[in-house]
Amino acid sequence: MAKKKDTPPKPVAKASKPVKPVKTARLKDIPFWIGFDLGGTKMLACVLDKNYQVLGTARKSTNGSDGQAKGRQKILKAIHEAIEAAQVNPKGLQGIGIGCPGLVNPQKGILINAPNLGWNNLHLTDMLRGVFKKPVAVLNDVDAGTYGEYKLGAGKGARSLLGVFPGTGVGAGFVYDGKIIMGRAVSAMELGMIYLPGTHLGSPHEGTVLLEDLTSRLAVASQAGVACYRGQLPELDKKTQGNLRDIRSKALANAFRSGDDAGMIMFRNSIRYLGMGVAAVVNLLAPDHITLGGGLVEELPGLYLNLLKQEVNRFAVPGLAKGVKYSIAKLGGTAVAVGSVAWLREEQQKA
Repeated sequence: MAKKKDTPPKPVAKASKPVKPVKTARLKDIPFWIGFDLGGTKMLACVLDKNYQVLGTARKSTNGSDGQAKGRQKILKAIHEAIEAAQVNPKGLQGIGIGCPGLVNPQKGILINAPNLGWNNLHLTDMLRGVFKKPVAVLNDVDAGTYGEYKLGAGKGARSLLGVFPGTGVGAGFVYDGKIIMGRAVSAMELGMIYLPGTHLGSPHEGTVLLEDLTSRLAVASQAGVACYRGQLPELDKKTQGNLRDIRSKALANAFRSGDDAGMIMFRNSIRYLGMGVAAVVNLLAPDHITLGGGLVEELPGLYLNLLKQEVNRFAVPGLAKGVKYSIAKLGGTAVAVGSVAWLREEQQKA
C-alpha cells in the first residue's frame, strides 16, 4: 500500500498590527459668524471669529441665469462648506451677514432686485434663519463693503466715508457717524444707476446713458472687446480672443499697461465719467474720505486714485472737494463679508 505523502503544514499567519484609528481634527468650540458676499460673478462665504479673522472660506460661481432656486441652494451649500473648511463646531454660529448686488430691504431681509443676476424678491432672512436659527443681516454689497472699510479698513477713524466699487456694475456706499445711509425701507446710493445725457445701444431711454454703462468693469471689458475686434488691442485679443467672459480685471490692466492708444483712451474716459458721478456725491454729502475698491482698482490703484481725484476736483464745488482724503480699500475680497458681520454685531449690541 503506497504511503501517503506528508502534507506540509500551512504557514501560520503572523498577527497583523492593530490598525491605528484615523485621527480626525477636533472641531473648535468657538463663537463665529458667517459673512457672505453674494456677487454678480461669484459668491463667497467666510467664517469669521470674534476678531474678524477668516477661519475658512467657500466659493461658488453665482451664474444668476441658473435661477433663484439654484442660487438659494448654492448659498446654503457654500455656508456649510465654509464651516467645514474652518473646522469649527456648527453650534458656535452666532449669526449671518450677507451683502447682495442690488436693492435690498434690510428690515425684512429681502433682496428686492439684482439687475446683474435677474433675481427679484429673494427672502434671504427667512431662508437663512429657517435653516440656521440665528440672526441674519441683509445689506447691499457695497454698503457692507464700505462699512467694513469704515470699521476695520482704509476708512477707520473717518467721520464720513464714501466707498466706490467699480465691478460688474458700479456701487457706492456712504457711512456717516457710524450709520449706513439708507432709505426708510430700502438701500440707497445707487451711483451706477444715475442717468447722464448721451447715447448707448443698450440704454432703455433714448438720449441717456447709465453711469455704470460707462464706468464699470463690464463696460470697460465690452469696449475692450470691440477694440480687440478692430485690431486695436492685439495682446489682449491674443489672450482672450475678445471673449467678454475672459476679459477680466487683470487682462484689462495689462491692456492699459501695454500702452496701446485704445486701452489708454477707454480707461481715461471711464474714470473721467466716474469722477463726474463721484463729484455729484461730494456736492451733496461732502464726505471727508473716499475709498475705492474692486478688481480693476486693485490692479491699477495709482491710475484710479490720481485720475479720479483730478476729475472730482474738476467737477465738484471747490470748497467741498478741498481736503477730501482718497484711499484704496484695504480689506480686498473679504470687505463685504467682514462689513456685513460688523453691521450685524453692531445692530445686536444696540438691541
